[in-house]
Amino acid sequence: MDKQEPHGIRLPRRRFVQGLALGGVAAGLGLWRGNALAQAPAPRTELSGQHFELEIDELPVDFTGRKRLATVVNGQLPAPLLRWRQGDTVTLRVRNRLRVPSAIHWHGIVLPADMDGVPGLSFDGIPPGGEYVYRFTVNQAGTYWYHSHAGFQEQTGLYGPIVVEPRGGERHQVQRDYTLLLSDWTDEDPETLYANLRKQGGYYNHGKRTVGDFMRDAGREGVAKALEDRRMWNRMRMDPTDLSDVSGATYTYLANGLSPVGNWTGLFGPGESVRLRLINGGAMTFFDVRIPGLTLRVVAADGQDIEPVSVDELRIAPGETYDVIVQPSADRAWTIFAQSMDRSGYARATLAPRAGMSAEVPPLDPRPLLSMADMMGAMDHGGMGHDMAGMRHDMAGMDMMGMMPGMAMPMAQEPAPSLETGPEVDMRVATPRRNLDDPGVGLRGNGRRVLAYADLHAIDAPISPTVDRELHLRLTGNMERYLWSFDGQRPPQGGPLRLRHGEHVRITLVNDTMMTHPIHLHGMWSELETPEGGFLARKHTVSVQPAQQLSYRVSADAVGRWAYHCHLFYHMAAGMFREVVIA
Repeated sequence: MDKQEPHGIRLPRRRFVQGLALGGVAAGLGLWRGNALAQAPAPRTELSGQHFELEIDELPVDFTGRKRLATVVNGQLPAPLLRWRQGDTVTLRVRNRLRVPSAIHWHGIVLPADMDGVPGLSFDGIPPGGEYVYRFTVNQAGTYWYHSHAGFQEQTGLYGPIVVEPRGGERHQVQRDYTLLLSDWTDEDPETLYANLRKQGGYYNHGKRTVGDFMRDAGREGVAKALEDRRMWNRMRMDPTDLSDVSGATYTYLANGLSPVGNWTGLFGPGESVRLRLINGGAMTFFDVRIPGLTLRVVAADGQDIEPVSVDELRIAPGETYDVIVQPSADRAWTIFAQSMDRSGYARATLAPRAGMSAEVPPLDPRPLLSMADMMGAMDHGGMGHDMAGMRHDMAGMDMMGMMPGMAMPMAQEPAPSLETGPEVDMRVATPRRNLDDPGVGLRGNGRRVLAYADLHAIDAPISPTVDRELHLRLTGNMERYLWSFDGQRPPQGGPLRLRHGEHVRITLVNDTMMTHPIHLHGMWSELETPEGGFLARKHTVSVQPAQQLSYRVSADAVGRWAYHCHLFYHMAAGMFREVVIA
């Protein structure tokens, strides 16, 4: 019989096994004996220096009680931590032992285009049985990561952390320094998972509102109000529970390759400070991270030092990294709790003074619902005529400015031109909001101090002090058809974005959808701006919330062909991808 998950989400019992057999990877091929996993010495987990030998292969794993093959590097999931030094030239010989082409992309590392690792652009990929030598100078420091950009290999385990030591030493001295790579694992073939999404966008949404939810809402708000709320969402053909396309219905959430039962543990001594380098290597999962009872002192975002800011919790999008420093205040274990944005599951790790200790794991927060504040004027939906006109009238009487912290309407800059709705675009935002002090759905007003982009303040000066040209793009999609795009165009319809070498460009994004999209530009920094155009922080992955408009500057200083895409894996696969050409 299925076990009841908190907050009414029913999942198969195997989702609660969570790797009881071993909690992760069987080190070495051919280690299954009957129904049990044989144990073997763990492979080396960290490589350092200037010359690296990496081998891509398959390896049996068991996270749920079912045996599956993962894509791994040097027999590891995650792949080995690579430790580089700023200013060094590194050489990485990558051999592909798979039966299909492969590739490795060095996420957030500024390097020549032919070293970036995206097949079909400035690189042909690594053929089966072949090898490729990456060689480049590391001109930056901080926390980054690497992953495959070939097929579905990122989803099946090909990802690992990178730490680049600063030339002049770390700005913040700590006694312990750990990387914590969060990810999502599925026993399903990723091609099957993708096919399920293409057939039904909400295939993995097991948290949809039920009759019981309606009865509770009716008892609290009255029958008329509850009915009108349901009618409104039905008229828009949208679902307020649509927070994450892929959920704990199929995902097991991992911390450094271990399930919650595996419980990765980092040790500390009395009075010691601990640096946690948080990396979201998940294919589709936003994680909300906290350590109950401890303050997170955020000191870096996407590898770049920022003015330290103290919070209780932060949301980390796929592709992002954050460095936090904590100081355990007692000689006991502390839980690192990373729940998925849709509250369908969590990854868990531990800080402890001694091995084998654990602390209480908090319950999942209640599952949040999207609201009208997450639409902010997104009242134009194709084919809705009278119903939408009436809804716009209803919305006019609502205090939209009070529905979300720091709500700001567009000011100096005009939003990108609106698109017509149709097969590629099922929703458009008429009046996007521009505030950056909103931590996002599910985190507002939860009683904890939560990091927002407005809290990020770079220590260094911007690379792009001026703006030569402006480029406006809209993040678009059709959820029912599972189509995602820029400006309603999917490859090959959307041609390359062309930038002139040496120019400084302001890119303004408007999110016309009700999903949050982490947008990653390869090869260059994205220098996030305030709504007034001031420099905030340098990032390689910028998360855009529903109905939000934000801008960042790009210095087009890297000649070549570059990828520009949503870092939600299946959104990229479904069309939210553009090529950027700099010449």
